[in-house]
Amino acid sequence: MMSEKILEVKDLVVDLDLDLGDGRTRPVLSNVSLSVSDSEVLGIIGESGSGKTVLSRALVNWVSHPLRVSNGSILYRGQDLLTLPPARMQALRGRKIAYIGSDPGSALDPTLPIGRQIVEKLRSVEPGISTRDAAARVVQVLDAVRIPSARERFYEFPFQFSGGMMQRVMIVDALVTNPDLLVADNITQPLDVTVAAQILRLLQDLQRDFKTAILFVSSSLGVINEIAHNVLVLANGRVVENQSVGQLLSTPQHNYTKHLIADIPRIWKGGPDTAAPAPAAAAPEMEPILSVRDVDRFYATKDREKLFGKQIVQAVRGVSFDVYKGDNLGIVGESGCGKSTLSRLLSCLEAPDSGQILFKGQDIANMKAKELLTLRRGFQLLLQDPYNSIPPHLTIGRTIAEPLLIHGVPRREVHDRVTATMHEVGLSVELYDKLPVGLSAGQRQRVSIARALVLDPELLILDETLSALDQVEQSKLLALFDRLQAQRGITYIYISHDLGMVRRACNRVAVMYLGRVVELANNERTFFDPGHPYTRALLSAVPAIEDRPYKAETYLLEGEPPNPINIPPGCSFRTRCPFAFDRCATDDPRLRVRGLDDLAACHLQEINVPAE
Repeated sequence: MMSEKILEVKDLVVDLDLDLGDGRTRPVLSNVSLSVSDSEVLGIIGESGSGKTVLSRALVNWVSHPLRVSNGSILYRGQDLLTLPPARMQALRGRKIAYIGSDPGSALDPTLPIGRQIVEKLRSVEPGISTRDAAARVVQVLDAVRIPSARERFYEFPFQFSGGMMQRVMIVDALVTNPDLLVADNITQPLDVTVAAQILRLLQDLQRDFKTAILFVSSSLGVINEIAHNVLVLANGRVVENQSVGQLLSTPQHNYTKHLIADIPRIWKGGPDTAAPAPAAAAPEMEPILSVRDVDRFYATKDREKLFGKQIVQAVRGVSFDVYKGDNLGIVGESGCGKSTLSRLLSCLEAPDSGQILFKGQDIANMKAKELLTLRRGFQLLLQDPYNSIPPHLTIGRTIAEPLLIHGVPRREVHDRVTATMHEVGLSVELYDKLPVGLSAGQRQRVSIARALVLDPELLILDETLSALDQVEQSKLLALFDRLQAQRGITYIYISHDLGMVRRACNRVAVMYLGRVVELANNERTFFDPGHPYTRALLSAVPAIEDRPYKAETYLLEGEPPNPINIPPGCSFRTRCPFAFDRCATDDPRLRVRGLDDLAACHLQEINVPAE
């Protein structure tokens, strides 16, 4: 039986109005053609600026000024969406064509329970359905996407959901009307690897059960390899290649595709030498540049079941490690594991409740403000969001100069130091007096890097700094970090959910789970012989274009970690561990040495039983 074409795009052109008053435009998409059949998953891949998001929005007829469709057709079951009246298009978009974006946090009203919002959407596209029947269907789909206690969570608000759960809610919102076509625009990029793997597996199940055609947009070819049947490659708004995923990976035809594949970090292929050369190991007598000693950070929150009750969120629990000069330490784990809280502690944005954080032997946690200001020149924090981390109303030169001005550097020296740093990070000096509007995500991140480097720090803390960037731009910035390390001797702490990037950049890796470091090992040991089942679960979920040694069937986690307010006794990972035994329910394992410089907190290691 032949598949029916759900969507067919012919010679689509989308232009950007340059607003110069003379009618001039610039093409964003040029003569794009594609088709999607029922039950097919078509992947769309390309680097930032290739036109992926514009295409995804054009397919649901959501293009607005300054963009406009100037040519072509978008046929849904033979109807040209571009010529439909707005009312008919709106009915189709809500009922038969669904769209999910990459930012679930801004897609729902924060003042209404999620169930009520989805019920309202369902009743707007199906006016004949009763509120009771609509609620029953929403609960059914919430359960289908494996949201635990779906009936209870129906009444909860968006802020009570994690990023992964919110993305599942958006899938429910999209699929509750049983659409023919789902357009998913980069929906896994902001998620950690285990949640992203769960979302991909969920979409595959739903696509099979609901016979939904999916157009899956991503900047990661590893993700496309996990879910898509065929893939379309976009470069500068043009389709340069369109074939099956297997053929694309084995025999890419276009040079752009070949470069795209070459930029993907390899994790296991080629063995331990796949990773970048690691810095030399620290000598036993060397003092660490940063030492974290038994650090705790707890937060008090309101107990909603008691009028004046309080609950304690155990965000970071007894974390200890050392970082030596020239180190590249990766800190990895799922959302909610405590990575971002730890980054705020390491950068002294917050103080720990107990323990010490020593920078070059000085305890920054209990330092007075004036002393801390002086010491801050030595360590800097780089954040994730390239759009909100630099002020839109300041010129680029003024933004980079801000730390110098705060630290009292004479103004006559500021311009030369800023321009030298801009040149060092690959920013044109012509941008000095310009506002950041119009800069790409990669350029904005370079502005943030220059702002951090201008004080000549010894330690950079990178909190998901590269996660918002495509793999091509990531590769460029990692090469920049390598060069800066060679020239300046900078030490890096990479806090990330991107294990491919960590494999490429870090010589040591700390794995966090529920506020605690459960494994600390060198790069090779982490990726080829991890000592904790949780580390293997993370590795089983990595989107890759190579075979993974740790199979999802054995290791992939379902659900989310336990609530950090009510951490279970014994091993905190046991409720999700496929190898837990009786002792795990009562004894809390501590980090134990399993090699020269490798530690793991697992009872299986203590009794010399491999976790496999």
